[in-house]
Amino acid sequence: MRGVRWRRIASQIGRSVTVWAVSTLTMLVLAGLLPDFRLQSADGDSATQIAVTAACGAGAFGLLSAVVWPLLVRLLLLVPAFVLGLLVFFLNGSLLLLALRINPSGRGEVAPETAVIVAAVMSAVASATGAALAVRDDDAYRRRLLRLADRRRRAGPPCAATPGLVCVQLDGVGHDVLTDAVRKGLMPTVGRWLATGDGEQEAVGGTREAVDGTQESVDRTREAVDRIQPTHRLAPWRTDWSSQTGASQLGILHGSTFDVPAFRWYEKDRGEVMVCNRPTSAAELQHRAILHTGDGGLLTVDGASRGNLFGGGAGEQALVLSIATRRRGRDNRSRAGYFAYFSDPANAVRTALSFVAEVAREIVQSTRARIRRQRPRVSRGGLYPFVRAFATVVERDVVVAAVMGDLLVGRTSVYADLVAYDEVAHHSGPRSRDAEKVLQRLDRSLALIEKAAEHAPRPYRIVVLSDHGQSPGETFRARYGLTLTDLVRAGCGLPVPRRAERTHSGAEARTAVRAALRRPVEEKGEQHRPARNSEPIVLASGNLGLVSFPDVPHRMTKEEIEARHPALLTTLANHPGIGFLLVRSEEHDGVLLGPYGTEIPLADLDHQPGPLARFGPGAADAVRRTHSFPHTADIMVNSLHDPADGEVLAFEEQIGSHGGLGGAQSHPFLLSPLTLSAPDGELTGAEDVHHVLRGWLSELNGPQVPITEAAEEERAA
Repeated sequence: MRGVRWRRIASQIGRSVTVWAVSTLTMLVLAGLLPDFRLQSADGDSATQIAVTAACGAGAFGLLSAVVWPLLVRLLLLVPAFVLGLLVFFLNGSLLLLALRINPSGRGEVAPETAVIVAAVMSAVASATGAALAVRDDDAYRRRLLRLADRRRRAGPPCAATPGLVCVQLDGVGHDVLTDAVRKGLMPTVGRWLATGDGEQEAVGGTREAVDGTQESVDRTREAVDRIQPTHRLAPWRTDWSSQTGASQLGILHGSTFDVPAFRWYEKDRGEVMVCNRPTSAAELQHRAILHTGDGGLLTVDGASRGNLFGGGAGEQALVLSIATRRRGRDNRSRAGYFAYFSDPANAVRTALSFVAEVAREIVQSTRARIRRQRPRVSRGGLYPFVRAFATVVERDVVVAAVMGDLLVGRTSVYADLVAYDEVAHHSGPRSRDAEKVLQRLDRSLALIEKAAEHAPRPYRIVVLSDHGQSPGETFRARYGLTLTDLVRAGCGLPVPRRAERTHSGAEARTAVRAALRRPVEEKGEQHRPARNSEPIVLASGNLGLVSFPDVPHRMTKEEIEARHPALLTTLANHPGIGFLLVRSEEHDGVLLGPYGTEIPLADLDHQPGPLARFGPGAADAVRRTHSFPHTADIMVNSLHDPADGEVLAFEEQIGSHGGLGGAQSHPFLLSPLTLSAPDGELTGAEDVHHVLRGWLSELNGPQVPITEAAEEERAA
């Protein structure tokens, strides 16, 4: 035992010396290349003196990075997290300047702007060297991963030996997109879990090599055959009418999608527009769900929520929108995930460099699409390149690091959301080359989480799922030259602007950036509390539109709408870009309206679907359920859907959209280990997914004791 300990110490010392030597060599190379960086006096020094100066400087910089950097990052948690990422270069350069100043040799000078470059390169090289050396040593690799943990359980009982459950949500990835990506070999980790793709070819090749008769080839063949045995099952599930993250994730984490008719809607009793990705609205929706179910959420028992809109009742929450409005305290650790990641300067530098590269990549890709005049296409200028880089780099890296830390401290349940694909697919298209590149990087993130689980103190079951898919298609504005607001105003006899204004996109990544900057989520032209006048409020949620009349305190009936605006319902129902309307009726309670005077009571939809037939199975139930919500809009508008190509017409500026009925947006996926029980029948709605996940937690760790609303409020107080 003592010999093992000494070998471990010797191995650690050897790695440290190697990293120091590589850092010294890197500093020498940079000093030779950069004119504003030198390691010798003005009179010149011998090669030995220069080498000693570089070694002392590299050692001092490494020591400061290990000791001072975490303290700096903890202090800087007081500033917006997004700003922290931008300060990485300057802080790292400052540490290098300090290292050269305290250098015992008394030599070494560097210009401040050059120090930023030198520090970034040295941090990246040191990190790569340390990682390469640690990969062959499981204990060293485990210790390296442990540094990513947000909070370590240094006190208290050890974690349970029963398996934990980690759920990774790939935001916006539909069942069809995932299966195609696996078939194309874009997601080898998922392909290995499902035993498809390259694993079979590897097994065939290994079998041929085994003919040689060598033990090595036989072992290699056995490993390849083992790898093609499936470990997971893949199944689609169906969303509600509101096929968007706010409804789906609320249902998955809190077991209720009740009264969430869309991504944004107007509540007449409160005179307020609710938006799922506004922190105040997210907090209110979470509160309502807890009241509705009497349960604090899926993650109440030793859980962690990472990068989500809602907390799920987790005791550990990082980058969670519903707590973004609270003061930072013991129960609010929304920004702690940034510290867990940026406390390592190499991580910070690597992410910052990747961020810059992603901005450049988006500019190149959007320029190429514009030159080629690709259709459909939406504007990708302004701040979008930075929003995309935040979603595909910063948010991904921080959330994955937080999840790895959760596994290594043995939490019972973890739920994390990666929004990268959803953001890119909105602007580039669900099956675009840009989106496929994002899927490849997300697969690598899953591989990292799988590797961390191998070193965790308890076994883990990894579940991957999505909250909705995305349906392709032109925007309503691009095809017809007017927005839904313009059409509604025309039907009401109100003046319509000559030029249609763009409807702002409400993608999740933009919200994450605003929350990181501590800026309220308000969108141009969207008032939090609109004036109660007679003009209609028109809101969009992908290809789902909502029309409300704020001066009428109740949900208007078809008869009342026709009495006030005789042409409105006819104008909407007969427009070629509209699929169907849902309105309340004095005679039939609720009716579905379509072109040419089609009017079908909701009770008759099963045997007379009318325009709803092209939207597939389950559409009638989804419409009837939304009709029962207290805050359903006066007029619910679903765009046209073409079953032949799966296209819809988004009322927002998105060529990959979700939020209503039609196409792949309603068909996300659930990828689960074979060691967990198979779902019983088709899953319809996020509430069904919640019950399946809760059942799996019970299988693994016994019945979960729910936290009631009173206990949740006491914990948040």
